[in-house]
Amino acid sequence: MKESPMINRKVGLEALGIKNINYEYWNLSSASLYEQAIRRREGLLAHLGPLVVRTGSITGRSPNDKFIVKEDVTGDNIWWGDVNRPFEEAKFDSIFNRVQAYLQGDEVFIQDVYAGTNEKYRVPLRIITEYAWHSLFVRNMFITIDNREELLNFEPQYTIIDLPKFHAEPEMDGTNSEAFILMNLKKKLILIGGTSYAGEIKKSAFALLNYILPEKGVMPMHSSANVGKEGDTAILFGLSGTGKTTLSADPERALIGDDEHGWSDTDVFNFEGGCYAKVIRLSEEAEPEIYATTRKFGTVLENVQIDSINRRPNLDDDTFTENTRASYPISHLDNIVESSRADHPKNIIFLTADAFGVLPPISKLTPEQAMYHFLLGYTAKVAGTEKGITEPQATFSTCFGAPFMPRHPSVYSKMLGEKIAKHNVKCWLVNTGWSGGPYGIGERMSIKYTRALLNAALNGNLNSVDYVNDPIFGLDIPTSCPGVPEDILNPKNTWDDKDAYDQKAKQLAANFIENFKQYEEFVSPEVIGSGPKI
Repeated sequence: MKESPMINRKVGLEALGIKNINYEYWNLSSASLYEQAIRRREGLLAHLGPLVVRTGSITGRSPNDKFIVKEDVTGDNIWWGDVNRPFEEAKFDSIFNRVQAYLQGDEVFIQDVYAGTNEKYRVPLRIITEYAWHSLFVRNMFITIDNREELLNFEPQYTIIDLPKFHAEPEMDGTNSEAFILMNLKKKLILIGGTSYAGEIKKSAFALLNYILPEKGVMPMHSSANVGKEGDTAILFGLSGTGKTTLSADPERALIGDDEHGWSDTDVFNFEGGCYAKVIRLSEEAEPEIYATTRKFGTVLENVQIDSINRRPNLDDDTFTENTRASYPISHLDNIVESSRADHPKNIIFLTADAFGVLPPISKLTPEQAMYHFLLGYTAKVAGTEKGITEPQATFSTCFGAPFMPRHPSVYSKMLGEKIAKHNVKCWLVNTGWSGGPYGIGERMSIKYTRALLNAALNGNLNSVDYVNDPIFGLDIPTSCPGVPEDILNPKNTWDDKDAYDQKAKQLAANFIENFKQYEEFVSPEVIGSGPKI
């Protein structure tokens, strides 16, 4: 067996039963991984330095292929259902045995990293990949270690093995397809196979932290976070397409992180060392900092079209997918919090892209309403985003991240309620979706106005204005805001047909009420009563 100079001397691959590896690449630098990726024809070097790669037929997460092994140690703590599907221990062991055999004579890339910037709560991870570019992705997305002695003696708490070219056999293995993401909490091992989409690595680690950290008093959050010049922290929850990454990259506020955070008794801290931004039709004018990262060495551009002659990426091209991505270290951005940690938040923002066009562009929430909307996790899919969708559809992803929440939602919502009360946090609901009518009739909310409303909430300008209460959703809507036309603040005013607005609002409210029934036994009557009224 050949070894690279940085091989771990304390805990090697033999601890996992992985033997007879042809070559182990331990903790290679980004430059070395570029060399390996290009030598192996895994990607192309683009103009100004990004590495451009393809993921093949799978260009996003595969939620139907994700399972958690059901065993006697952790089984009772899992929220089993459509999101967290159980998997047999024996089936997992069978696949892992084949993985061990598959790797013999192969070359692997190993990165020893941390998930979490708070040293008290960070989780040591070993991530083993068969693609060099996946190892570069890991270096971008997690906390790397510079100290050579620390690397040589690193002891992983959990291991992720990522093998895109290893395919499951569904009839024999009990998977839904050739792709699989299998989490075994008892063995502290995650297996990923049959998919080249690198996001599965980071989201598997996120799900892992979502399981581990609540027992340590840390609330894991699918959120972005930033800090104002006065040291005021803001947390922005939101599902894909609601503007979480875009709105957190504010030139007036320093970024803590764009996607995954923990809220401990002492601080808010980033789980990651980088960002994984959606870049389809990214605008240099609207998002200059994120745009600049697509022109930098170290960035991985996933499924972005590139001119094979001049090597310039085309961010407007959706030939491969709408879900084009850029993975880059957070240090690629100028306006960041260097430690990726900050004080307790003063404001929490829930982002929703309401395609029905009935929610206000911003509204103030009571603590009970905050817990209600956190458990709902509402946004909307619009026509054309998925096969068969011809009109807007309400989508609910509890805690704004259901696919990554192994425990019951009540665990996370209880923590949120306690922290909001303890730190007297203001809460807001921001609609980045449609106004003046539903999708197809109305128009998407102007990013200029959304930023103005968000900034007004964060800097206190909305504390002294008058509010009106929405009779259906019970939301408090400001009647004025600097830099924003007053007539767009109340969504009903933007509709020509007021009766049509009432009908559509009641339709969405009914969806809210029906979806929330599954959580009613876990919350107080006050939280239930803070929902819509029809």
